Amino acid sequence: MDDVPVVMEAGGDPYIPLITTVPTDGSEASCRAFVERQWSRGRDGVGYSFAIAADDARAEAVGQVGLWPNGFDPARASTGYFVVERHRGAGFASRALATLATWAFEAIEMARLELYVEPWNVGSIRTAERAGFVREGLLRKAERVGSERRDMFVYGRLRDDLWSGAG
Repeated sequence: MDDVPVVMEAGGDPYIPLITTVPTDGSEASCRAFVERQWSRGRDGVGYSFAIAADDARAEAVGQVGLWPNGFDPARASTGYFVVERHRGAGFASRALATLATWAFEAIEMARLELYVEPWNVGSIRTAERAGFVREGLLRKAERVGSERRDMFVYGRLRDDLWSGAG
């Protein structure tokens, strides 16, 4: 429950609640419920959710990173993340994403990870590429963001990239 304050902060961001299930009402109760849902994802077999911690002595949460296996292909998963605004630009997301990818490939034997980024989101594009993801194409009107469908770049990272030096 130490992560509730960062969830509350994320809920006030104009973009994070559009692409996540972070609550927007700012209440401690709904933010606690969000944290509890994250705990249940691995247990229920629907994904893995981790807090991104600052690399200082306090190790306070600065965001979230997650992995959601594809129901049709258990060795394939999508991933996503957020970092609250005051901590953006410090490299937390790219380090967390790279760490998550290594864990996914080595510990749970994923073969492929996918990440979807809106073309305007330069910060997330840099994050994906720093974490070893490769842009594979543009998916037109691929994802619902808020009330509209938006284009997304699809990025991929393969387990083979760990051993080939590509990622």
